[in-house]
Amino acid sequence: MSSRRPDSFDGLGYRGREDPSYAGGYSGRSFNNSSSIDLQHWVTTPPDIPGSRNLHFGDSTPQFETAPTQAGTGDDVQSAAPPPDQLNRFAGFGIGLASLFTENVLAHPCIVFRRQCQINYHARCYHLSPMTALSVMYNVTKTQGPKALWKGMGSTFVVQGVTLGTEGIISECTPLPRELSHKWNPKQVMGHLVLKGLTYVVAMPFYSASLIETVQSEIIRDNPGILDCVKEGVGRLMGLGVPHSKRLLPLWRLVFPTVLHGVLHYIISSSVQKLVLYFLHRRNRSDTSPKRMGPDSGSETVQNMLDAYFPELIASFAASLCADVLLFPLETVLHRLHVQGTRTIIDNTDLGFEVLPINTQYEGMRDCINVICREEGTMGFYKGFGTVAIQYLLHAAVLQITKMIYSTLLQNA
Repeated sequence: MSSRRPDSFDGLGYRGREDPSYAGGYSGRSFNNSSSIDLQHWVTTPPDIPGSRNLHFGDSTPQFETAPTQAGTGDDVQSAAPPPDQLNRFAGFGIGLASLFTENVLAHPCIVFRRQCQINYHARCYHLSPMTALSVMYNVTKTQGPKALWKGMGSTFVVQGVTLGTEGIISECTPLPRELSHKWNPKQVMGHLVLKGLTYVVAMPFYSASLIETVQSEIIRDNPGILDCVKEGVGRLMGLGVPHSKRLLPLWRLVFPTVLHGVLHYIISSSVQKLVLYFLHRRNRSDTSPKRMGPDSGSETVQNMLDAYFPELIASFAASLCADVLLFPLETVLHRLHVQGTRTIIDNTDLGFEVLPINTQYEGMRDCINVICREEGTMGFYKGFGTVAIQYLLHAAVLQITKMIYSTLLQNA
């Protein structure tokens, strides 16, 4: 086969086209005896390779390059700024990390004291107000040290890991869907809820062990390791480990309230989250209108960047708040059933200076509800409700502070 290259083609001669706008920035090269017009159809522009020629996203290689600009122009200063994608990733990672830290670390003392209030049937003070809860939490910390309200935090992460791992394994081994598509049907929804229920059943013994670690008083509590939650969960499942009293309910009696609480919490939080996201996106679309670029274009870019991440966090915040408030009475019953017969000693939630044993004799979920209504009244289901207000006020404050910090950083970038 004969070569399609013309004679005397040196491979780099296409840079020698005698064009005034091109030749101003590069030295010319000859095509020997061939004219550039004859060889123009043989020479093509090199392809745009990502990362070459310092091209940005959306730019293309010009057919005729201009002479290089002098140093010190505004283009060089503008190119020195960090790319928008890097700022987007940085903002999204930081905002999500702040929200995760608040939910699992800063809110843990509120969760500990709330659980102690829920299972304390001796309590005369129900702590429906945040002020009374804060005063007793301060007394507990002053008496037992700062670790008194941070106990069991490692076991909560273990339970979350067991839940996520179990859900992934079951979804891979069964046709139960782990996520619902936009075009869902009732069969897929039921399969998805069955998957959630099975996950809660598997994680139930470890959740019970984690609950006991978080409510046990620091005065009589040893220093358990992170994996002690797994050991205690397996021991309760197999009937091994520390002997419990005869009032201990078998795990099969705890399946229904545990699955009911978990599935209802998931349904409420998912529904509220999707509803809040829908309204937030609808409001953002209505507020967005084409504006000319001006001095305020930087602030508009910052606002658009924050709007890409904060709606999801706000929706998750509202979903968790609604689910915790609506299911607070059921959570009180669930925790009392899990702790019964485990020889647990908790802090006195009335004053914060003493300890109390938990000696209940509930026969099941229905009996627990009837006893609470008869002996403690309807508000007995809401013991420790003031800690929920503290927890979510703290969460909202951290989200707002994080938004202000990133707005300042992005405007100065």
